[in-house]
Amino acid sequence: MPLIPTEALPHYENMIYLPMLIIILERDRNSFEKGPFKLKGPYVKLVNQATKLIRAELKDTNIYLQRHNMKVVRSQTDDTFTEYVFMYGGYEEHRRYLNVRLRNRTEELLSVYFAMAG
Repeated sequence: MPLIPTEALPHYENMIYLPMLIIILERDRNSFEKGPFKLKGPYVKLVNQATKLIRAELKDTNIYLQRHNMKVVRSQTDDTFTEYVFMYGGYEEHRRYLNVRLRNRTEELLSVYFAMAG
């Protein structure tokens, strides 16, 4: 029987993916601002709106985790896997994520947030 409730898993995964998305979008915004684009405004605006949505969701996720005494810690990383420790009520659950899956899911979420921002 899993110790972490099923309804808490999306919040744990948000703490993995949302910070990654923010880092990616900040790098992209810098590329758009410094790049040789003729019309930078629409790109920068889209990235800024998506970042704003992600930051709001990350804030809500942080509040949820604090209220429920939950925590996520990045543990070990190698060429294939990244391990995260999900802490809940004094228990720890170690989960390993395939790095390719992390990248693909991050790309999917990026598309979702761009659609919401656009």
